[in-house]
Amino acid sequence: MVGGGASGLVAALALAAGGLAVKLIAPPRAPDPRTTALMDGSVRALDALGLWDGLRAQAAPLRVMRLVDDTGRLIRAPEVDFRASELGLDGFAWNLENETLLAALDAAVAGTAGIARMSASVTGVAETPGEVTLELDAGGTLPAALVAAADGRNSPCRRAAGIEVTTRAYPQVAVTATLAHSRPHRDISTEFHTRTGPFTLVPLPGDRSSVVCVVSAREAEALAALDDEAFARAMERKAHSLLGRMRLDSPRGSFPLGQRTATRFARGRIALIGEAAHIIPPIGAQGLNLGIRDAATLAELVSDAARAGRDIGAAEVTDAYERRRRGDVASRGFAVDLFNRSLLSDLLPVAGLRGLGLWMLGQSPGLRRMVMREGVGPSRDVPRLLAGKPL
Repeated sequence: MVGGGASGLVAALALAAGGLAVKLIAPPRAPDPRTTALMDGSVRALDALGLWDGLRAQAAPLRVMRLVDDTGRLIRAPEVDFRASELGLDGFAWNLENETLLAALDAAVAGTAGIARMSASVTGVAETPGEVTLELDAGGTLPAALVAAADGRNSPCRRAAGIEVTTRAYPQVAVTATLAHSRPHRDISTEFHTRTGPFTLVPLPGDRSSVVCVVSAREAEALAALDDEAFARAMERKAHSLLGRMRLDSPRGSFPLGQRTATRFARGRIALIGEAAHIIPPIGAQGLNLGIRDAATLAELVSDAARAGRDIGAAEVTDAYERRRRGDVASRGFAVDLFNRSLLSDLLPVAGLRGLGLWMLGQSPGLRRMVMREGVGPSRDVPRLLAGKPL
């Protein structure tokens, strides 16, 4: 297992839970001030791995998701509320700080006998028909039957496997922060649709929310130039004071928006997980949830192969992983791209179609439930962990 981010740590724990001997290779990581909204399936996976009880009190449920058209265009979509109770769920997702999640995952890895952790980086990869050998910056080599690579967007393992990526850049920057506010969020996540992209307030425990503010590159530079108090006032204005007065409660972050998808999610004895395989803009909280589904799917295939006495790095395992993950990632990437481009377009027919679609969702409980179920996670080919079942 290569990579010590959340996807890599979940994969290591899932593989160990499936009875595999795991060597986790990861250098020390930098602090991560962002937050993550874990969808219902991801929560079930963490629960099956014995982690959720310790995290639940530090996470806030998203019981309602509210969409508000703030484009100011001639044709405006109606406001729509999606309620988790319509699906019989306590929340669509649970939002928590990444440092809280990573600390819990680190502790679980340290307490799992089947995982040996090494503080190192991979500098080279050599594959033979029977195994793959990793070269480490700390010196020496490490042989393995299978490499699960969650080593980030610039994945050395992906490059070593000769896997290309397709990219799509957007003229936008996502500005992120956590803000304290004077009014309660009442477990409601509000997404304002603006001409530059979504501005989203996601509940955190207490009177705090994480903010993802998608703006033009020029506006992102202007926001970065503001002091903390002025930045908080700018976020308050964008939120139309919905949550009252705001105060910055974390470091700020920003990154250009784009999509990157590996042309294959596995080749030879190397399987890609998380951002090594796919990067999707932070719209609809898909990023880490896709990575957790990667981890759960690979762990299921590998543990089943091991129990049957088969080669865990054979083509039948990695090809099955490619097939099972491709559709989920492609469909969510397409939906995010379509929605994002609809906000950027000034064409009246596009605005009209988006407004009509949201109006139909507001009017039809059956259609709304169908869209909500698919948004929470795929309804077909669900890995056992995401159904809350052990491997």
